[in-house]
Amino acid sequence: MKIFYFAWVRQRAGLSEETVDLPQHIETLNDLVMWLKDRGPGFEAAFADIKSVRAAIDQAHAPLESSIKGASEVAFFPPVTGG
Repeated sequence: MKIFYFAWVRQRAGLSEETVDLPQHIETLNDLVMWLKDRGPGFEAAFADIKSVRAAIDQAHAPLESSIKGASEVAFFPPVTGG
């Protein structure tokens, strides 16, 4: 699966994208976030306040409870404001 990180999520995680082979127990976006946080302090910082992070599965916004089974990409980004 390809994972993209944008804005301050990218800065804290230390990379803009990566391709990962997920463990089989990772089924939802929330599972993915918990797994990422265990990968190091940058990811821990990026997802410290998960309520301030938005996600998309295959370019469609999705809540953290969403399944990622069969997805080809996930993106994490801060909330977007308009003006």
